[in-house]
Amino acid sequence: MGPESTCPCRGYLTRLQVRTWIEPVVASTQVASSLYDTGLLLVLKESLGVRASNHSTSLSPRGALEDQQQKAISNFYIIYNLVTGLTPLLPAYVLGWLSDRYHRKISICVALLGILLCRLGLLFKVLWDWPIEVMYWAVGLNGLCGGLSAYWSGVISLGSLGSSEGRRSIRLIFIDLILGLAGFCGSMASGHLFQHVSGQAWQGLALTACSVSCASFALLYSLLVLKVPVSVAKPKAPPTVDTVSGTVGTYRTLDPDQPDRQSVEGHPLSPEKAKPHKSIIVLLFLGAILYDLAVVGTVDVMPLFVLREPLSWNQVQLEASCCSLSSLSQPFDRQCPNL
Repeated sequence: MGPESTCPCRGYLTRLQVRTWIEPVVASTQVASSLYDTGLLLVLKESLGVRASNHSTSLSPRGALEDQQQKAISNFYIIYNLVTGLTPLLPAYVLGWLSDRYHRKISICVALLGILLCRLGLLFKVLWDWPIEVMYWAVGLNGLCGGLSAYWSGVISLGSLGSSEGRRSIRLIFIDLILGLAGFCGSMASGHLFQHVSGQAWQGLALTACSVSCASFALLYSLLVLKVPVSVAKPKAPPTVDTVSGTVGTYRTLDPDQPDRQSVEGHPLSPEKAKPHKSIIVLLFLGAILYDLAVVGTVDVMPLFVLREPLSWNQVQLEASCCSLSSLSQPFDRQCPNL
């Protein structure tokens, strides 16, 4: 027995060049996203909590202050999610067209640049106490760079190119597994990093700095180290026909031991049958929309209730909830509330 028969993964790892691996980019980007999302929620709670207490009277009950804070957080995320969802529509299409026409790394590198700028916006807000509305501009820049749509399409494209047709599904599942594990680790560390810096002014500095560091590593790795893998798909050989030389025209051999090639090859599909039905595509889009409304809508509402009484979760408890959602490994950075 050879080495590939004793270890099935060994032959696959030896055939795959290290510099074509997209997994380091996926892991570092997901850790940066987990740290950023938890940090944004906690920084938002602190900023809007102070703003609500300043605009209220000293005789206001605690429940009224929490209602004002919850309303402010809800209004912020309504605008934030609208900017996140609408701004990448046209840039993601343009980046996808440029990637198909010129270079496969265009979409993923530009998207990672936008992700880094968004993380830098949160870091500058923590450092210089900027108003929380600056995050609208930060996430807008992220969307203009393609956002998560351009990033994830680039990841899937590079992951598919570096694998054969038989192992493509395994490769994509492995990338999704790396995504979930990285989100789990990032969420585990987010609550402790937020409490690392004492004092209200710079609380969350370590968390946002680590997020910027991971996003910077992902961008530099994709620019300097990552290489576009060569497609391993085997071209289909043209059908061959055995001929008898020395005759006028072409005749198939009449060897009874050889099967009839015409019966093996089968009839080619008509153009109408080869095209996918439009109803299937419409149902796929409808299913994605319903899934997004059901799952993502619920995840977006969760922080509005876990941060106030009767739960009143702190950073560590919020971290545990993010870890439980990270194990689901949803590929659009929805592993933590309001991601």
